[in-house]
Amino acid sequence: MKEDFLHYVWKYQLFSKKKLQTTSKESLEIISTGVHNHNAGPDFLNAKIRIDGQLWAGNVEIHLKASDWYAHQHEKDANYDAVILHVVLEDDVQIFNSSNQPIVTLQLKNSIPNAVLNNYKQLFAVTKKWINCEKSIATIDAFIFQNWLERLYIERLESKAIEINFLLKETNNNWEAVLFQLLAKSFGLKINSVVFFELSKTIDFSIIRKERFNAEHLEALFFGQAGLLNDANENSYHLSLKAHYTFLKHKYKLKTSFCKVQFFRLRPANFPTIRLSQLAQLYHKHENLFSKLMNSTNQLEFYNLFNVATSIYWQTHYTFDKTSKKRIKSISKSFIDLVLINAIIPLQFVYQKAIGKDNVSAILNLARQISTEKNTIINQFKTLYIKPKNAHDSQALLQLKNNYCSKQKCLQCLVGSVLLKRNAN
Repeated sequence: MKEDFLHYVWKYQLFSKKKLQTTSKESLEIISTGVHNHNAGPDFLNAKIRIDGQLWAGNVEIHLKASDWYAHQHEKDANYDAVILHVVLEDDVQIFNSSNQPIVTLQLKNSIPNAVLNNYKQLFAVTKKWINCEKSIATIDAFIFQNWLERLYIERLESKAIEINFLLKETNNNWEAVLFQLLAKSFGLKINSVVFFELSKTIDFSIIRKERFNAEHLEALFFGQAGLLNDANENSYHLSLKAHYTFLKHKYKLKTSFCKVQFFRLRPANFPTIRLSQLAQLYHKHENLFSKLMNSTNQLEFYNLFNVATSIYWQTHYTFDKTSKKRIKSISKSFIDLVLINAIIPLQFVYQKAIGKDNVSAILNLARQISTEKNTIINQFKTLYIKPKNAHDSQALLQLKNNYCSKQKCLQCLVGSVLLKRNAN
């Protein structure tokens, strides 16, 4: 058993409170358990406890054994002098504070219902499991589970907002520059996301604003900064782009990115040449792209905005070296969905808060219009009969797996909470 389980038991009062007594046989009544403290110091702050008819206000410290008080050297720490109650599973020794005053103790050893203990043991049983609750998660009430998914999705947006706010700080609150960086990262997909992201940071957005009227100049900028024009090549289009890039690099005093793009293990449609050309065409087509994206609210509007294809040259090429069958290489709807999930919706979330709009319901609605992602985590949830209906649900499930299940944070998870309390009354 871990100490955080006792925190949970105390916080939600999952123990018998009939004729509650301290280890010194004093009557004890819990008025308020206090505020759970996740920082240094006592575990619960500002609790209210009535002991032998006397009301006390102060802090509560929780340990598996009373002797842990000394193991953690709380008797030497004045921060623990305001502890009015020591809650333990087992009272193995009397404890004192730094002023040598005895601390009132509540022992829970025989007060926690067997159902709660058994639920805890089952949840944290030492067996090889993908997630602790894999045999029970599908039994959670659908309404409760869906509400938890919504909270998880918002939590995921808030974690992405941290990165976006950092980028805003780096760019002096240049929202258009941050949009460009996020789009570049998304267009790079998993293989080239870091490279594209670093590339985007080497091009001041003011340059894109000036050069967007010439699509070939944008393509030259992107290809040049990605190192795709470094090789000696007699291809006429390669030579043309290289000439433009040499001029633009000198004009804007660009610093070269040292990251190298990858083609390996990518389908031709996702080659960096194709994605960078599409990104260039997107900025060539749309003036005020940031404003348009921030003011769009439904999936169809975004599909229209991202309805662009590569330049003519890339209709018959995937690389400079080889001609291919002619094909209009437009941005697919499934790719747009990924861009919405990973870049646009998180940026909308941050932007709306910044302007005081904070319309979370519209963002949730947009996420629910997008098809669920396909990856190993989502596929594994499906084997447990948890089937996401849309991107809102799949993103929430990713948050659940990565931030709760994988970190054994079942006691902070609503699913774990429901399972622990099951049959406890």
